[in-house]
Amino acid sequence: MEHPMLWLGLVFPRLPLAVLLRGAKASGPIAVATPGNRPEVLLANSKAHALGIRPGVPVSAALALAPGLKALPRDEAQEARALSGIALWAFEFTPTVNLAPPSGVLLEIGGSLKLFGGLDALLKKVRAGVAALGYDAVMAAAPTPSAALLFARAGLEVALATREELADKIPALALGLLDFPADALAALDAMGIRTVGDCLRLPRDGLARRFGQGLFDEFDRVLGALPDPREPFIPPERHEGRLLLPAPVREAEALLFAAKRLFLELAGLLACRNAGAIRLRLDLVHGDRPPTRVTLGLSVPSRDPAHLTVLLRERLSRVALPAPVEEICLVLEETAQLAPRNFSWLPDGEAARENRAGLVERLRARLGEKAVHGLQLFPDHRPELAWREAHPHPGLPPSKVKEVFPERPLWLLPRLRPLSALNGLPWLDGPLELIAGPERIESGWWDGGDVSRDYFVARDSRGSRLWVFRERHGEQGWFLHGIFA
Repeated sequence: MEHPMLWLGLVFPRLPLAVLLRGAKASGPIAVATPGNRPEVLLANSKAHALGIRPGVPVSAALALAPGLKALPRDEAQEARALSGIALWAFEFTPTVNLAPPSGVLLEIGGSLKLFGGLDALLKKVRAGVAALGYDAVMAAAPTPSAALLFARAGLEVALATREELADKIPALALGLLDFPADALAALDAMGIRTVGDCLRLPRDGLARRFGQGLFDEFDRVLGALPDPREPFIPPERHEGRLLLPAPVREAEALLFAAKRLFLELAGLLACRNAGAIRLRLDLVHGDRPPTRVTLGLSVPSRDPAHLTVLLRERLSRVALPAPVEEICLVLEETAQLAPRNFSWLPDGEAARENRAGLVERLRARLGEKAVHGLQLFPDHRPELAWREAHPHPGLPPSKVKEVFPERPLWLLPRLRPLSALNGLPWLDGPLELIAGPERIESGWWDGGDVSRDYFVARDSRGSRLWVFRERHGEQGWFLHGIFA
C-alpha cells in the first residue's frame, strides 16, 4: 500500500554565514559582506550583532563600531556545495531528496514516519542533525513540496498532514514567497493583492489574461491540484566533502570539530548506497604547501560518524602540521556493502565481533596500520610456516574456527626448546605425560627446509598442556614447540 505523500522543507536563512563558520567555534564578531567596491553587511553572528552591527550597514561603518570585526566576503560556490552536503546527509531519513536553491532542501518523509516513530520523533531527529552539521533551519511539513518550501521560506514551522489543512493555511502566505517574476509581483502589490488568499478570491480568467496562467498553475501545484515534479538529487559517484575553516588552525587535534560534520554528510551518502567506508583520506590543505594527508583504514565497513570520529582522533594525535590548515577535504576512497543484519532480543556473537573490530581499528589508528595485523592460515604442514600476517578482520565464528584449525596451540615458541629425556620420554621439570599423538608431519623437502617429526600433546606436573615433538631421524631427541591455553 502506498503511503500518503508528506514533504519536509528545510530552509537555511543564515546559510551564507554558516558555511564560513561551521568549521570551528567562533571566537569573535564575524560578518558576511556583499561583493563590490562598497560592501555591506549581509549577515552577522551574535557577537557582532551585540555590538550593533546589522544587515545593510556598510562594512566601513561596521569596522568603526567593532575594530576587531572579521568581515568575510560571501562565497556562493561554497553555499552551493554546502547545500549538496546537506542533501547527502538527508539520505539518512529518506531516499527522495531534492535541492531547492539557493537555500532550501526538500525531503519526502511520508514513507519514513513509521521507521522513525512518527512525525514528531522524525522532526526532532532532523533538527538535532541540522544543528550537528552546524546550521540552523526553518522546517515545515506539508502534503506538497511547494507548500512545504513556501511555509519554510515564510518562517512558519507548521506540520500539515492533509490537503484540507493546507487549504486553510495557505491563503495567509505572502505572494512574494512564490517563484514569480518580480514585475508581476510589483503590479499585484500596487493593486493591493499581497497574499495568496487575495489572489484566490479574485476571478481566475481576468488575472490569468493579465499575468498569465503560470500564476494559477503555481497555486495549483502548491495545493496539490496539479503535479509538482522535481528533479531528484543524485549523489556523486566520487565523494569529496570540503569545509573551509574560518581561521587557520595550527593544531591537528583542533580539526576534529570540523571533521565530525563532514562525517555526518558522508553517513547520509553511505546510507543511500547501503554501504560502509573501508578507506578514507583527510586532506589538510595549507596555504602554500602540499596538503597533509591522513588516512583511515577500517577492518570492517562502517558509516557510523561517532566511530569514525574516534578513529580520526587517534590518528590526529600523532600528526604534526608543517603549516596552519585553512581547509579540510574528506575523500571516500573505498567502500563495501554492509551485510544485512537480523536483530534479536537474544544475545548473539554479532555484537562481540563488532566490538573486536572496533578495538582493532582504534589500535591501528593509534599505533599505525603496520603495527597491528591479523593472522591468516597458509597451506604448509610445518607449524612455524602455516601462517602469514594479514589484514585484521573480526574473525570467524567459533563453529567455523573449529572446522578450520586442528588441535594446535595458539602460542608457538619463537625458538624450539630442546628437552631432556628419561626412559624415552620427554622431561621438563619432571616427566611429561603423553596424552595424545603421535601426529606425524613430514614436509618441506622441496625447499630445503624438510622436517620429519612426531608431535604429541603432553601434560606436565602442574597440569599444563604442552605441544612437543620427537625427531624421527638422527639423534636430536625431543623439543617443546608450543603451549596450549
